Amino acid sequence: MISRYIPFGKRHFDDLSEQEILALAISAEEDDSRIYASYAEGLREKYPASAKIFDEMTEEESEHRRLLIEMHQRKFGDNIPLIRREHVKGFYERKPDWLVRPLGLENVRKQAVLMESQAYNYYSEAAKRTTDADIRKLLGDLALAEKSHVSLASRLSSDFDASDAVDEEKEEEHKQFVLTYVQPGLAGLMDGSVSTLAPVFAAAFATHNTWNTFLIGLAASIGAGISMGFTEALSDDGKLTGRGSPIKRGFASGIMTTVGGLGHALPYLINDFWTATSIAGFIVIIELWAIAWIQSRYMDTPFLRAALQIVFGGALVFAVGILIGNA
Repeated sequence: MISRYIPFGKRHFDDLSEQEILALAISAEEDDSRIYASYAEGLREKYPASAKIFDEMTEEESEHRRLLIEMHQRKFGDNIPLIRREHVKGFYERKPDWLVRPLGLENVRKQAVLMESQAYNYYSEAAKRTTDADIRKLLGDLALAEKSHVSLASRLSSDFDASDAVDEEKEEEHKQFVLTYVQPGLAGLMDGSVSTLAPVFAAAFATHNTWNTFLIGLAASIGAGISMGFTEALSDDGKLTGRGSPIKRGFASGIMTTVGGLGHALPYLINDFWTATSIAGFIVIIELWAIAWIQSRYMDTPFLRAALQIVFGGALVFAVGILIGNA
């Protein structure tokens, strides 16, 4: 589980040289240019005005790449080190365009805003770490360019009517809330709710002792909460990804993990085994549907797909716990 959150073998951003910072920016701009070109093609038939904006953004990303390559050639020569975002701890990831299909304008707009915000964070942090005046100036200029793209992407609409522009401050606040609290909290709730099902119900059916079952559930919930809290806090410092304070994310993940496990452990404070088990089973159903709703509400996952994934996975773990407990 820890390996999911602590990317072993990756370079830390603070350890990158100025040459590697430029090389990483070059590869990132290449990826973004391809993604925007794909968005433009996907939107062209239904939203030609929006597609034109993505064509322009594609050209600008290509121009950024050209400027970065020229700077690398002047400072370090023609041999550009191979370093990509997946090689750097805490570096932002890019969602493939097929994950936002069908290319509804709202889906693409949200993804474009996120992409440009992350690029702005990278150039801002990279500029702080460079001592070469030319490189620092270029990175600062690119940060300003990406910031202007954030505003442009947030205003994308079918006809670019200014009256349809979103409230950027509210959207930024909402995005930060999702990144800092909802995402780690949801991961914790899923881990706490699902991973503790097997030990709790295995203990329940193996012993038919409600108090011992409660103690096992309590220990599993708190232990998982501590583990998830630390691994989330150590996953990245939030500077490049824009995910916010690692301490806040760690608490969100740890608390929700504990809550997820305690939900179906607390009923075993009731002395009657079948009453406690029936209530615990009912709470499990509520937990799984709550996870599906949160995914649908905040993570743009279709509710039925989220429900099928979560309920199916939870049912498997639930069944494993009962089978082991009756073995």
